Amino acid sequence: MHTMTSADGSITAVRAGQGRDLFIVHSLLADRTAFDAVVPALAARYRVTLVNLPGFHGSRPVAAGIENYAAFIGRAFAAFEIGNDAILAGNGFGGTVALAYAQTAPTAIGKLLLCDVAAAFPEEGKQAFRVMAEKVTAGGLGEIATIAANRVYHAAYVAQNPGAIEERKRVLLAIDPGAFVAACQSLVSCDLVPRLANVTAPTFVMYGALDQATPPPLNKIIAAGIPGAALIELPDCGHCPPLERPQEFLKAVGPFLGLA
Repeated sequence: MHTMTSADGSITAVRAGQGRDLFIVHSLLADRTAFDAVVPALAARYRVTLVNLPGFHGSRPVAAGIENYAAFIGRAFAAFEIGNDAILAGNGFGGTVALAYAQTAPTAIGKLLLCDVAAAFPEEGKQAFRVMAEKVTAGGLGEIATIAANRVYHAAYVAQNPGAIEERKRVLLAIDPGAFVAACQSLVSCDLVPRLANVTAPTFVMYGALDQATPPPLNKIIAAGIPGAALIELPDCGHCPPLERPQEFLKAVGPFLGLA
């Protein structure tokens, strides 16, 4: 993989492979390295671009508001010359951002792949983001790193992989605190459900059955609202299938992506 930076220096990304564009947007709880285990298989067929969300690995923060993150994707598409037949993929918050972009620019993409995503959160979920934003504002990311890292995985995985939480904490502690707060505020305020039918690209929705961050019902709402969307559940998996169950992830998305 090689690194890229937009001409104005505001957006960073990495790229691997050649062919049709596959543009990936990572979760708020896991940076782009969460896809490292699946990139070789994806790059064998696609030109894979993994963008760094605002506040991650040198991408400049943006103001709170899901529309600002969607605009960030539009700028990244232009900066890195992403074709309008691209497959846009997102996990977690990155999937919410991808969904927002697909709603505002439906002809800019060819397909949409959403992995453990919410179009809107119930009040309980919103309150969790409010609390995290308040704690980070008051005391920095160290205040919520352990709690947030535990939202990535389910308990059985943590028990079998004792170093996983510390690894995720290192990722979280490297994020720009202001950008983390802006993302939390964006998730509190956003409601993409009324415009789900605006998505015209073929869409595939997948989720881990044990996801605590974006539970299965939230993913099902998206699949039900987008005309013709496919839906699949990965058993024994949490919020980030490419990180936790890479081979199962590839098998699940294989038909949609045309992987051998």
